[in-house]
Parts: sequence; C-alpha cells; structure tokens
Amino acid sequence: MEKNLSSSQLFSKRKYSILSILLAFALTFVWIGATGCGKSSRNALTEYWSADAEAAESLREYVNKVTNKNDAENFIPVEDRIAVFDMDGTLTCETFYTYYDTMMFINYCLVDHPEKVSDELKAAAMEIKPGYTAGEELARNFAKAYAGMTVQELYDYAVEFGQKNTDSFKNMRYIDGFYLPMVEVVKYLYDNDFTIYVISGTERTTSRAIIANSPISEYVSPAHVIGTEFEVKQRGYEDVPSNMDFKYADGDELVFTGGFIQKNLNANKSIEIEREIGTRPVLAFGNSGSDTSMMNYVLDSRNPYPSQAYMVVADDDVREWGKQDWAEKSAQYRDQGYVPISMKNDFLKIYPDTIQRSETQYVEPDAEEGAA
Repeated sequence: MEKNLSSSQLFSKRKYSILSILLAFALTFVWIGATGCGKSSRNALTEYWSADAEAAESLREYVNKVTNKNDAENFIPVEDRIAVFDMDGTLTCETFYTYYDTMMFINYCLVDHPEKVSDELKAAAMEIKPGYTAGEELARNFAKAYAGMTVQELYDYAVEFGQKNTDSFKNMRYIDGFYLPMVEVVKYLYDNDFTIYVISGTERTTSRAIIANSPISEYVSPAHVIGTEFEVKQRGYEDVPSNMDFKYADGDELVFTGGFIQKNLNANKSIEIEREIGTRPVLAFGNSGSDTSMMNYVLDSRNPYPSQAYMVVADDDVREWGKQDWAEKSAQYRDQGYVPISMKNDFLKIYPDTIQRSETQYVEPDAEEGAA
C-alpha cells in the first residue's frame, strides 16, 4: 500500500515507525537499569501470597534493590547472595501430629521397628504429647534409636516414612507438609541467584532426605543442608575413641553409633553457619525463638551487605493448627528487627486444595499394637 503514498507521507510514516522502535528500546533499557535484571518482577510472590502481604512486598523491594547493578550502595554480588531457612515451622509443618522427625521417631519405636529399640525408648516415644519440647534430651533419644543404622539406611527410612499419612490432615503424607507460599519464596530467591541453605534442628541426614523429596529439591543442594549432628563412625570401629586410628576402605560402611553431638538450635545455628558456610548470609527465615540467633547473626551490624530477617507466625487455626497470637507475636518480632509473616492473612493458600485439616489433631499410638 505504501506505493500510493506521497514521498513526504512515506518519509513521515517511516520516521514515526523508527521513533516508536527507538522509544521501545529506550524504555526497555530504563526498566533494566531500574531493576538490574529481568528476574525481579513486580508480579513475583503473587501466586500464594495475599496482595497486601507486607512481608512479600518487603522481600520484593529487597531483592529488586540488592540485584540492581546500578545501585552501588545496595547491590550484592551473586556469590554473596546467601539465604538461610529454618525448616520445621518455616518451610514445612511442625505441628504435632505432623512434625516430621518426632513422628518418625514415634513410628520407628512403636510401629515399624519396636524390636530394635529398648523399652526405655518405647516409653519415651509414648510420652510425647502436644506441647513437648523438641530439645536436646529428645534428640539424644533419637540418636539412640537409630544406633547401628548406616547413614544410607537412615536416609532411606526417612524417605519411606515420608510416604505415611498424617492423621492431623486429610490427604496429607508427612512429605506433603511444605507451605506453598514459602516454596514460592525459595524459588523466587533461587531465580534471583541466591544460594539457599536449610539450617534445621532436625538431624542432618533426615533433613537431607526431606529436602531431596520436597518441592524445593531443585533449589537446595544436599551440601547446603545443616542439621543436628549424631555421631557417625566406620562400622567395626564404633568404640574406637579417635577416627585417626583407622582408615576407610572400599566397601566400608558409615554407621550411627547412638552417640549425640549437638542440637542445631539457638546459638548453635549461628555457629554452624559460620563454620560451614564461612560467610555471613544476607537473608534469614525462621519461626521461633530457637531461630533468633540465626536471624541476629544475619542482621549483625558488621554484615557488609543489606540484610533482612523474616519470622513465620503460626496464627491460622482454620487451615492449620496454629495457636500463636498475631498481635503479640508480630509486635515482639518487629521489636527484634524481624519482618513478621502471618500464615492466616498473608498466605492465600497453605497446602494444595486436596489437603484439609482433620477434625482431630492427633491420634495416640497404640504401643501394644505396634509391638505385636
């Protein structure tokens, strides 16, 4: 059709087209310059997060800022973009009767392998009730229960246990307890070149098995899982004081001795981050007082980069079994410098639609039936 236009009309039309193209390029470069990269979309964290979620907006702003190469004051190089996450209660459900490692211990002692554990351990498993303390004493019993298992055997059992159904939720296996909004956060950070570490109070091998079979498996390397430590020795040398007194040979097996090293909670979390990562993370996510050392380590004024910490508040008693008071907890966390996350108000969805909370929170295990 252009052959019917005058030369001046044709020139004007082509000039307009060229200007439109140049304007489009200019706008693109301005947008890239403002964001630093194309991954920090304003549409991030919208699938499972409420539109007015303060924590989601805070994290978007933070990521846009620290990934912007043109923001010299706030930009964080890729190699230093490290985010640490607690696991139980932060990434996945920790409510009794769905707390993974506790229920795994109960099932191991009372249902799956009662013949392999002492009466004392069976009694300890039976005594666990809602409101129990997941502290060092209980972890020592976990270590004793798995004595004699190889590292691979414990890993395999943790995977096997994850296929069991929890009575606290309908249509939920233990491995299905990951919070969809937090999975979205992990993916968002991974897509923006953050290295993700899971810093868990659950034993390390069990934590690795959980993460490897979870929705965040492709975002977290097994080498980036730090957990509670049980003693491991080479089979046949369990009673030898020093590992310097023998050498590994082809076919040797590494086994749990029943010994306990340390629970990865409180100050141990910050200590293990220093020892195993060797650099200060810039983001931290937790859900309880046992995570505050990790959070404070990240927020320490000596951190060379901008840093933030987020706390999940279990205040949803309709879709979940949360019992925390939002007003109280959020005020407490803000005073400590953390951004609070409300499961009730900030999470559009917690679990897939097929999963619903049961009428009853837990069912007491039958010790006699398990031992039969």
